[in-house]
Amino acid sequence: MLWPYKTSGISDHLFERLPGIPMSQREVRLLIISALRLLPESVVWDIGAGTGTIPIEIGLLCPQSRIIAIERDEEVANLIRRNCDRFSVTNVEVVEGNAPDCLQTLKPLPDRVCIEGGRQLKEILQDVWRNYLQPEGRVVATASSLESLYLLSEGFSTLQARNIEIVQAAVNRLETRGIQQVFAALDPMLILSGEKF
Repeated sequence: MLWPYKTSGISDHLFERLPGIPMSQREVRLLIISALRLLPESVVWDIGAGTGTIPIEIGLLCPQSRIIAIERDEEVANLIRRNCDRFSVTNVEVVEGNAPDCLQTLKPLPDRVCIEGGRQLKEILQDVWRNYLQPEGRVVATASSLESLYLLSEGFSTLQARNIEIVQAAVNRLETRGIQQVFAALDPMLILSGEKF
């Protein structure tokens, strides 16, 4: 088994990757999963799933949950499927489509949603919140730019989300460069979360 542990935090190098396709780094994944506050049988939608790291971590952590990974690009969707196979994760369904347009076909409805990307961040957040997210559900979204932070924070405010949290993850990892060990910074990431009542 590629990841025999009960804890999250799969090493990044264990995932198959494609050039130019973003991947949530291990430390950021831990914060995202923590912010989701998963239940044993949660229904999770991951919009802009990229490499599939979040769905796979959740799938292993909560084997009774159902995860739908939404990705617009066929090649990237196939990458998620291959990564699910690598980790023997069977509770992830991969859907190819553009959010928010493809969301109306998805079942079951989610109690947890992770928004990791999308060209229409604010529209995706609003559509998910108003039309699909179950009462007492949570949305966790990531922002790597000032523009996406503004769109998401404005969206959460407009929707009157409760218990809004924003965490900036600034992670440094020890790396070997030549004969020295130095700390190298990962790209900073903002993680926003809110609850629907």
